[in-house]
Amino acid sequence: MTDAATSLDYQGGELALFAHAVNWKRYFAAAVGPHLGGEVLEVGAGLGSTTQALCRGQSLWVCLEPDPAMVRVLHREVEEGRLPPACRVEAGTTSDLIARGLESAFDSVVYIDVLEHIEDDAGELRRAVRLLRPGGRLLVLSPAHRFLYAPFDAAIGHVRRYDRARMREITPEGTTPVTIRYLDSVGLLASLANRLLLRSRMPTQNQVLSWDRLMVPVSRLIDPLTGHTIGKSILAVWKR
Repeated sequence: MTDAATSLDYQGGELALFAHAVNWKRYFAAAVGPHLGGEVLEVGAGLGSTTQALCRGQSLWVCLEPDPAMVRVLHREVEEGRLPPACRVEAGTTSDLIARGLESAFDSVVYIDVLEHIEDDAGELRRAVRLLRPGGRLLVLSPAHRFLYAPFDAAIGHVRRYDRARMREITPEGTTPVTIRYLDSVGLLASLANRLLLRSRMPTQNQVLSWDRLMVPVSRLIDPLTGHTIGKSILAVWKR
């Protein structure tokens, strides 16, 4: 990117905590993987832990990140070989990529726990579609259910949580929904308990590990039985 690329400082502190949620990353990677093409744009790549979970054999994986500190981390991860060689780090936002003339440049555009931080979510998805090739996929994984919005969400900069109705509402023009479904039915109970009882602004490392090791594996068994109708996260996929 050029020096004029958009720079934003990320205020949340949860990324390092959830980097250790290996079962959860395997779960959503299994759900997202079939929709990924050969050339992928990951918006809000953060510290690269999602990239490590998802990047499997792509010819190009662009890690787009507006926070300068995280951009430096991503560059180091690539240079030291902890991210696949297909990865390229870009500083900035989707608006910067459009300004560079990269419309219709990607097979997939991915937002993993990112869209909920963006005030104009519908406008963001419209820009994302401009970066997709015809037939490409737009993927969003976000926290689910407005009634679960808790001090934790506010502390890490979540503008909102999502349900199926909201995902349908922000469906970008020129796309068709492929799937809108919930993940992690058991984790929904933990989130509800935190919302009603603990009201914690930030989970502890032990809480994250307990959820990941005990609840996520059970969710992977139960979610198909419920038809993915309940869960603490929601996955939406659109096709251009």
